[in-house]
Amino acid sequence: MQRKDSRSRIRRKGIYLLPNLCTTLGLFFGFYAVVMGMRGQFAQSAMAIFIAMIFDGLDGRVARMTNTSSEFGAEFDSLSDMVTFGIAPALLAYSWGLFALNKIGWLVAFMYVAASALRLARFNTQVGKVSKEYFQGLPCPAAAAVIAGMIWAGHNNFAIVGSHISVAVAVVTALLAILQVSNVPYYSFKEIDFKGRVPFVMILMFVLLCVAIAINPPIVLFFGFLIFTLSGPIMYLFGWGRRKKGYTPRTKKVTNKNKKG
Repeated sequence: MQRKDSRSRIRRKGIYLLPNLCTTLGLFFGFYAVVMGMRGQFAQSAMAIFIAMIFDGLDGRVARMTNTSSEFGAEFDSLSDMVTFGIAPALLAYSWGLFALNKIGWLVAFMYVAASALRLARFNTQVGKVSKEYFQGLPCPAAAAVIAGMIWAGHNNFAIVGSHISVAVAVVTALLAILQVSNVPYYSFKEIDFKGRVPFVMILMFVLLCVAIAINPPIVLFFGFLIFTLSGPIMYLFGWGRRKKGYTPRTKKVTNKNKKG
């Protein structure tokens, strides 16, 4: 009887396979991006970050679909994101252009890593406390996608590396770091009902997007995530009037005391 209880305790200490397998694959491609960036294979490094984004999006969805969410999985996912979307893009940016700025270059790269760590820590502490409709600050995967897309597009189409673009890379990397730790709201797309019916034109738009990505992946992905990055500040500026009336995108709480319901 005692042996049976011991086996049950060991069984309960196990982890769920599918979601953590997706997280591990995302971590693998994040580490692969670091290795390729150090070897000067920038296009492969950028592609690895985008592949890691796919697995990062799958792990949580798989966990919810299979009812295998766990505290271990959430912590593992956060640590994986730190490597894949914090350290990997920072090292990629440094290896491609920031190195020409010497000390300033690696300090900017560290600024990005620190901002990603703070962004992830803040996100973990706010789970269940803020609205799921909006993110507070630029999500780490989106910031990493801008850097990866910029370097992939620049390396393939312009082949300009070094001091010619180092300042531009430093500015973009620093701005992405600031946006991650800011209070700028970003739409999360978490409230989209993928099981519901959609207009037929939505399928056509999805097909056109796939065709565009297939024609020129780095350009389309870079500008796509750049538009998403700019959408936050635009939403923040144009939503200022609504926030003054009591609307806060981050929490979706109505603060006007005269408002009922």
